Amino acid sequence: MVRALLTDEGSRRAAATDRSGHRPATLPDAVVRATTVEEVVETLRWATASRTPVVPRGAGTGLAGGSSARAGEVVLDLSGMDRIVAVRPDDQVAVVEPGVLTADLDAAAGEHGLFYAPDPASAAISSIGGNIATNAGGLRCAKYGVTREAVLGLDLVLADGRRVTTGRQTVKGVAGYDLTGLVVGSEGTLAVVVGATLRLRPRPAATATLAAHFDDLVAAAAASAALTAAGLQPSVQELVDAAGLEAVDAARGTALRSRGAALLLVQCDGHGARTEIDAVAAVLAPFATSWRATADPVEAEELLAARRAVLPALERTGDVFIEDVAVPRSQLAAAVAGVQAISARTGVRIATVAHAGDGNLHPVVVVERGTPVTEGAPWEAACAVFDLALALGGTLTGEHGVGLLKRTWLHRELGEDSLALQRGIKAVFDPLGILNPGKGI
Repeated sequence: MVRALLTDEGSRRAAATDRSGHRPATLPDAVVRATTVEEVVETLRWATASRTPVVPRGAGTGLAGGSSARAGEVVLDLSGMDRIVAVRPDDQVAVVEPGVLTADLDAAAGEHGLFYAPDPASAAISSIGGNIATNAGGLRCAKYGVTREAVLGLDLVLADGRRVTTGRQTVKGVAGYDLTGLVVGSEGTLAVVVGATLRLRPRPAATATLAAHFDDLVAAAAASAALTAAGLQPSVQELVDAAGLEAVDAARGTALRSRGAALLLVQCDGHGARTEIDAVAAVLAPFATSWRATADPVEAEELLAARRAVLPALERTGDVFIEDVAVPRSQLAAAVAGVQAISARTGVRIATVAHAGDGNLHPVVVVERGTPVTEGAPWEAACAVFDLALALGGTLTGEHGVGLLKRTWLHRELGEDSLALQRGIKAVFDPLGILNPGKGI
């Protein structure tokens, strides 16, 4: 039997779901709060012997129901494995446990003049293990890529308790199949991550930031697409609609909405940041009603903080379901227009924010407290957004994962042959099917 097993109702309720809005009908049987690799190994050996399904859990900030758990399942909580084992500035590498918060790693890297590039809006509360599980992106991914580009190697525990190391500690390496890349984004269905070797980058010598305001969201999206068409690659390119701006203003006492119905926030970095932001301004000026650029890092951080505050601000106004579709960047304006039409047709309030630089939209369905978001009109609206994304040549999920809530749509995007191949891979890693059953594929 596992030593760290918790069966009280409070522990089980706290670990039953994530931030997705999904509410399981029952609670998991127990929670294991692991603090060592040995406890993870012990838990999985016991789970295999007893045929007990295990749901790995990080900080619980997931947005697709990927860490939700129900009766008959045990939650394996990894948030207590939160050590930054090493930061090696000469190699620009960090070695961490899965419970380390993303912002804490970035701060530790900053002490050596480095930074950790993946930058989800939830960086202050989300963990590295959860970011690896969903292949999370964030504000800086337009230039620096998503989590997979930052993961060099992984320490894993397989479903039967065996320990496996994948990848490398070098920048390059092509020995064998890329098991590291396979596990990143697998949502805890293939193995449990107990350690990661991560790539760090030199902190930029300078940054320049521009806030552009627009009369409507479609114009802002068209302006963002124009930046891509012009061959510019800012490090941050974020879009917020009127509903998001109003929520932030109410939560933070700002006046962003008074300047326009949409905000496009752009940041360039490196030695040529100021020259590049001038080029950005030249492209955006014909679209925007106003814009302002700054090289002041304090002012820039205030703007970035406002963008990160959108989801928490909307959560203050009601229960939410956060979509995660992505479309080709040339289709961004069509996508936001389509979301607005869906909101009008269904009568469901939808606020839209986007990592505009890579075409990743987060339409946020907002309902009154206690209203289910995964049924009725809210779910009809969410499904219509899935339809829209696929019709525009996009995908169901850019960075939040499939989890539990998007599985019924996966066949339409991937097709049966691809899904069969992926189920075969799952069976090799987890022949008993005990790792996060019912999630992902």
